[in-house]
Amino acid sequence: MNVQTQIKRHIASQSEPKRSEMQELHRIALRAMPECKLWFNDGKNDKNQTISNPTIGYGLHTMKYANGKTREFFQIGVSANKTGISVYILGLKDKKYLARTFGKKLGKASVTGYCIRFKNLKDINVDILEAAIRHGVEAQSEKVK
Repeated sequence: MNVQTQIKRHIASQSEPKRSEMQELHRIALRAMPECKLWFNDGKNDKNQTISNPTIGYGLHTMKYANGKTREFFQIGVSANKTGISVYILGLKDKKYLARTFGKKLGKASVTGYCIRFKNLKDINVDILEAAIRHGVEAQSEKVK
């Protein structure tokens, strides 16, 4: 099954209102990154054990580990969980940037170094969330140059 089909099935498997919200976040991410690589991580390890929530990924980010190894991974991730939705913005150098720049403007959201968590889209300013995603995309593009 290709990635686009996995993403469609994953979104369709969500109950409302999360299904509509995940679909809207998918549109927002694709608007910010129209030609990006799509990923779907089902949350299972190589032993088929669930280790995280399924995540839809967008773009390409090279993760560098302390031991010097690298791994390709998504740059922006969207994941539904029991209490709401998490949006991951990976690859930012300044781990306080998201909270400092977007935190207070987002509304009812928890913001860490690379993650924005919220219960429902109606609780946040979606335009500010999109601006945070676009910043993550632009910051990654600057690294490549």
